[in-house]
Amino acid sequence: MEEFYRIRRLPPYVFAEVNKLKAKYRAEGRDIIDLGMGNPDSAPPRHVIEKLCGVAQDETAHGYSVSRGIVGLRRAQAKYYERRFGVTLDPDTEIISTIGSKEGLSNLIQAITGPSDVIVTANPSYPIHAYGPVIAGASVRYLAMTEGADFLTLLERAIRHMQPKPVAVIVNYPGNPTAEVVDLAFYEKLINLCREHGVYIISDLAYCEIYFDGEPPPSILQVEGAKDIAIEFTSMSKTYSMAGWRVGFAAGNKTLIHALTRIKSYLDYGTFTPIQAAATAALNGPQDYIDDIRTMYRERRDVLVKGLADAGWPVPSPKASMFIWAPLPEAYRELGSLEFSKLLLTEAEVAVAPGIGFGEYGDGFVRIALVENKHRLRQAIRNIKAFLNKDAGKSKESAA
Repeated sequence: MEEFYRIRRLPPYVFAEVNKLKAKYRAEGRDIIDLGMGNPDSAPPRHVIEKLCGVAQDETAHGYSVSRGIVGLRRAQAKYYERRFGVTLDPDTEIISTIGSKEGLSNLIQAITGPSDVIVTANPSYPIHAYGPVIAGASVRYLAMTEGADFLTLLERAIRHMQPKPVAVIVNYPGNPTAEVVDLAFYEKLINLCREHGVYIISDLAYCEIYFDGEPPPSILQVEGAKDIAIEFTSMSKTYSMAGWRVGFAAGNKTLIHALTRIKSYLDYGTFTPIQAAATAALNGPQDYIDDIRTMYRERRDVLVKGLADAGWPVPSPKASMFIWAPLPEAYRELGSLEFSKLLLTEAEVAVAPGIGFGEYGDGFVRIALVENKHRLRQAIRNIKAFLNKDAGKSKESAA
């Protein structure tokens, strides 16, 4: 079977091995607790669903929509940035609606790169940050985020020594998969560095409303002059539990917004109009839902972090996002993240995402998503504890 150029450049999909095993066990009737994919298990706010249904009843709402987003939706996103970050945006030239942030980011990279161009991103990172450039036909330079590594130091070194100079750098805070957070001072240094060298910044801010400790995560657009070189992607997926609706946004630099608008005008007609109307209602309506979602994820985080520590698997407590980036238990580090994930699925009936799927420097970790209720999380903890104790007993018997 012939492989095409871009397909050849993509590595095997690591998560597929775990997903295949998960499907097999479920078909056998096993009760698998799935903490692998960051798929929200809550419904969107009731008034948002009602808006969707109401607009869908309009016979005129089923034709082609607007690729860059209906006016009301872009204005609602501008109001969100104003109240949340104190950032003023022009909804006509500095905001575009996307079919989820993943689509927007990958199409932007396609719009601004050619075969000889380079995009810089962290490793580990969310897969589209690494493979969006690959699919576009560009090249990727990875910054190895090993323990103690400093992103800005590595980026400055890469920019100074790279030929050709990178077109853009992708940043993602709160991070997926690492849950890492940064402050506004980080963005100020990043802006100064990239402005000096003429490098665009692509910020993925999908998890900015899922935070637990400390100050709310900032936007890079809060930095003076950021709109000269930065574009930022946000999403309705996690904030309003609207993952399947596929509504996201890009905001910031007019040149990049124009490039994305131009390429999207050839590729799509935008999200279904009733969905855009409902997303507008979410942004303009009461925001107490976000507080409830944040509380829910915080409680789940606390249950899982404490429970895993009690089970003999200490993991860091994330300050934001809906993920725990967990180092492999010491006894299993030789296995690597993929084999450990498969073993955990087989023996404890708990699915997690192997860190190797986010890049080679993620191989010592697994990503655990907070997408089950507390009852199910406690069951997962019991299963994991039984597995770890059983396996430790086997090891002691072998040693004896």
